[in-house]
Amino acid sequence: MHKYLVVSDTHGHDDNFYKVLDIEEPLDGIIHCGDFEGSEGRFALAADCPVYFVSGNNDFFSDLRRELEFDLDGHRAFLCHGHNYLVSMDLENIRAEGIARDADLIFFGHTHRPVAKNVGGVWLFNPGSLSYPRQEGRRPSYLILTIENSQISCEVKYL
Repeated sequence: MHKYLVVSDTHGHDDNFYKVLDIEEPLDGIIHCGDFEGSEGRFALAADCPVYFVSGNNDFFSDLRRELEFDLDGHRAFLCHGHNYLVSMDLENIRAEGIARDADLIFFGHTHRPVAKNVGGVWLFNPGSLSYPRQEGRRPSYLILTIENSQISCEVKYL
């Protein structure tokens, strides 16, 4: 079994990220969907595992790529912040882009609201925000993704 931490929209407020690391380690990887606002280097140093990071719409001076495609335990992943695919309106644009890239795992942020659902065999994951949550109850959120024998399971967790 492989365990991945998925976070997004930390916006330079890192305390909750480090709390989550303490709770969830050991990890097989960390996926950050953008809007670090300068923390990406510290996050990479704190991680004792592979990291998959992209820049968000507020990462003005970041050298990170805006989009990333990679293999994750036999699955094809597409990672972006999501704002270029209008994820605040609906998820069809980002889902279509992921399908065009042969991805069955799509990771994005931007809305600050968690999503973990399978639509037609394609997983859509948004961990929400550890710093500025916008969903009902406004609790900082993240996702734990586990992959075992190609089977996907995901849990939205709250601090």
